[in-house]
Amino acid sequence: MSYVKIKQPKLADVIESRIESMILDGSLELGEKLPAERELARQFDVSRPSLREAIQRLESKGLLTRRQGGGTYVQQALREKLADPLFELLNTHPESQYDLIEFRHALEGFSAYYAALRGTAEDFDKIKSCYAAIERAQKKQDLNCEIQNVALFYLAVIDASHNVVFMHLARGIQPLLEKNISDNVQQLYAYPEVAKKIHEHRFQLLEAILSKQPAVAQQASAQHLTYIEQTRSVILREESSFKRELGRF
Repeated sequence: MSYVKIKQPKLADVIESRIESMILDGSLELGEKLPAERELARQFDVSRPSLREAIQRLESKGLLTRRQGGGTYVQQALREKLADPLFELLNTHPESQYDLIEFRHALEGFSAYYAALRGTAEDFDKIKSCYAAIERAQKKQDLNCEIQNVALFYLAVIDASHNVVFMHLARGIQPLLEKNISDNVQQLYAYPEVAKKIHEHRFQLLEAILSKQPAVAQQASAQHLTYIEQTRSVILREESSFKRELGRF
């Protein structure tokens, strides 16, 4: 019987794959500087020539960039195609905000499900920290700070899903998400009973994720966004009706 000899991967291949995985899972952030070559070789327990070869390959792929005398960085421009002028156009048209809420139903709903299913203790600590920051901003009545932390809260939930597509997509359209959250808060917080309901929904989402109930977490996310969508529609109809009435006088 003859055996097929399995070719062992080169050490540079292994290093290249590991760095790619770190970029994908967010261990290496876009724009982040890699440790010095000596330190990186020590961390990976590899020779510096093999590490150098892997880095050169990643540079040729456009994943890393070397700055003269300044070290090696993860390419910041990797998300530029997700932040093109089309997104700015979407950001400035009110009608697109409803489409974005529908998109958030899918992204945040599934992220909540997988965060409850796969989230680690570290993930949960980050989510709790973001939620606590929201509460602190509320007590200070600092609306801008609250909006920023609400966005960070949802991004932390998406990160906890451990789905790299969700994570990079969300970060690529982060300005859109922040604008949508800001619009919702600015409009809906004018009604205290609505603001209270939104806080309750967000707390229910937090509790479902921390108690590791995926289906409940997904339902809580859907309930939250449906309420926002429906309430905004009602308010807009009432405002339009009021303006028409004023126009008669």
